[in-house]
Amino acid sequence: MNEDASARPLRAGQDFASMASAVRRIAQEVAAPNAADVDGQARFPHETVAALREAGVLSALVPRELGGAGLGMAELGQLCATLAQGCASSAMVLAMHYSQLACVARHAGQSGFFRGWLRETVQAQWLLASITSEVGTFGDTRSSICALDRSGEHFRLAKDATTGSYCEHADAMMVTCRRDAGAAAGDQLLVMVRKDQARLECSSSWDTLGMRGTCSPGFRLAAEGPLAQVLPAPYADISERSMVPYSHILWSALWWGIAADAVARAGQFVRGQARQKPGSVPPTALRLAEVHAQLQAMKQSWLMVAQEFDALGPEGEGALAEIGWSLRLNSLKVNCSQAAPRIVQDALQIVGILGYKNDSPFSLGRQLRDSLSGALMVSNERIHARSASMLLVHKELP
Repeated sequence: MNEDASARPLRAGQDFASMASAVRRIAQEVAAPNAADVDGQARFPHETVAALREAGVLSALVPRELGGAGLGMAELGQLCATLAQGCASSAMVLAMHYSQLACVARHAGQSGFFRGWLRETVQAQWLLASITSEVGTFGDTRSSICALDRSGEHFRLAKDATTGSYCEHADAMMVTCRRDAGAAAGDQLLVMVRKDQARLECSSSWDTLGMRGTCSPGFRLAAEGPLAQVLPAPYADISERSMVPYSHILWSALWWGIAADAVARAGQFVRGQARQKPGSVPPTALRLAEVHAQLQAMKQSWLMVAQEFDALGPEGEGALAEIGWSLRLNSLKVNCSQAAPRIVQDALQIVGILGYKNDSPFSLGRQLRDSLSGALMVSNERIHARSASMLLVHKELP
């Protein structure tokens, strides 16, 4: 098959404008109406993912030469932010899926298997999950205990994960492990495991405060498959150039989406007050202006980093290995994960008791609970510790 498909028309709905319109419709007509039930039942947002699949959104970042839309980071961030305004759990699933898919699309090299798999992904709209945590590594995703067991052209893998991001609902999983039994903990690989190649045994529950629809309990995984499903690049490079940038930027975008939804509800409340007393400005309008300014500053922070990432292009990707970029991504994640709950709480203060009630159209309980997860997803304390170590040797001013 000819690898150059750039002359072929894109699949319907896979240019950015039409995908942005589709995601906006899905957020309003599918994600938002089901968000309360997804949250209340801690169930996977099947309806939203099915709608994203139907619209061709799951393959948005697959390169054009492989039949995808080849969207950049800023565009993907806008899709995640839009969806988060309807349902944060759905947006988190999409963001994590994109982070995994980016690892394949950007690090498959000339692997015939993965290039073929990416072409098939555009047609099948497969959902990718993640298993990067492990019992015994204490939250350090850059170290593994489990190791790849090679036998001829096949592998076996067993992993006891503290969390497995929506694994039971995905078509395949990206799994970290040591290169082999004799490798150091940080000498890792990333393996794509299809659902039909895996045996998953749930080892914990997922009854969380927020992000309940992401359905990410602990799992014991046993898998086997062909070695062609092992990405050729070391996971250290994949993490540095793709996993961390995509995760931190797209998470920041969706946290902004949660905050934007909260501010929108506060805006509706204030406008309602204004209609009750025509010609007067409610006292809450000033606080709305203040929180709106915070929201705009938060958007500029993640969008600027996303645009700078896109501007690097393939030729500039080496910069992602530099301390400056690592510090920038760390700061973005920490700042946005802290800004989102602050903004939601400010919106709650504007709305008052109606925002506190779960049965109110202005309710902000779910948005607050979902936003609080940000500081815990790759703990901010761990990120601060990494940044502190880098700042000891980094001499350049921000």
